[in-house]
Amino acid sequence: MMHLEITVPALGESITEVEIGQWLKAEGDTVAKDENLVVIESSKATLELPSPIAGVMGKILKPKGSVVQIGEVIVTLHSNTVASLPEVAPAKIEAPPRKEVPLPIETPAPTSTPAPELGTRAEEIVPMSRLRRTVAQRLVEAQNNAALLTTFNEVDMSAIAQLRKDYQEAFVAKYGVKLGFMSFFIKASVDALKLVPQVNAEIRASDVIYKNYYDIGVAVGGGKGLVVPIIRNAERMSFSELELKVADLGKRAKENKITLDELAGGTFTISNGGVYGSLLSTPIVNPPQSGILGMHTIQDRPVARDGQVVIRPMMYLALTYDHRIVDGREAVTFLKRIKDILENPTRLLIEV
Repeated sequence: MMHLEITVPALGESITEVEIGQWLKAEGDTVAKDENLVVIESSKATLELPSPIAGVMGKILKPKGSVVQIGEVIVTLHSNTVASLPEVAPAKIEAPPRKEVPLPIETPAPTSTPAPELGTRAEEIVPMSRLRRTVAQRLVEAQNNAALLTTFNEVDMSAIAQLRKDYQEAFVAKYGVKLGFMSFFIKASVDALKLVPQVNAEIRASDVIYKNYYDIGVAVGGGKGLVVPIIRNAERMSFSELELKVADLGKRAKENKITLDELAGGTFTISNGGVYGSLLSTPIVNPPQSGILGMHTIQDRPVARDGQVVIRPMMYLALTYDHRIVDGREAVTFLKRIKDILENPTRLLIEV
């Protein structure tokens, strides 16, 4: 019988240690090839490690909650195959990561769940996951290390709504995906970033790094929370390419198949709280980025047009920006440009 040592696989250059989450198999359990053994948590993602062989669980060396280094042995496996050759030293096999679950909204199961008596004032202690602790730390750092301000505007979505109504059927027939709102917002954001390059820049030590490429992070709902994968070189993509990409990311996010590489980098982020009913919010910048656009729910509201009160589908927009690099005038100009494009989307075609 062959004995295998399962180690923590490499998860990226910046990740040197992980925390052991829930063991999915106990010592002595039978394990099928590719069956998941354990959940591990890094600062960027939650991963499930599969078994490289069919066999039996041996000694679990690292219990739940242990902090272990990359390459460290966490469990031994005993294969079901009897070798015909003399027994050799244990082989060390690094299990590949599976089911990457970026973006850390996951809350670990409580260590105990007492069903409390009626009228009692029970409390429950649940340790924060490594991911949640990392997110909390990054959010605090973002607010402590940057001068964050938010500016607001509103946009009349009538033109885009009519355009989608007129061309939806033909768009779906040709490209196999619906013409949504996100491609318009990505296109408008890229245009505004070109107009106001400070929003697409970052501060690095005492330097300002201006970027002539546009990698847009788009928040999508995942199986265990929101994730923000990056659409790279968005300026080179058509409406159909953007819609297909967004649809693909949304599908894979629900299946927990977004990869770590797809979360890395990004020059600007778009967050759509409107899909959850948010009317207005102040999103937090994702460092080292200098800006984030918040979309919100579309509501039919009375507005004044040519001296008359009319009902229009309106959306509030929010731009949170780092005031160290983006001045108020530039932030307002940026958001106003997005508003103008969305209310007159044909401007994208003639680039004015």
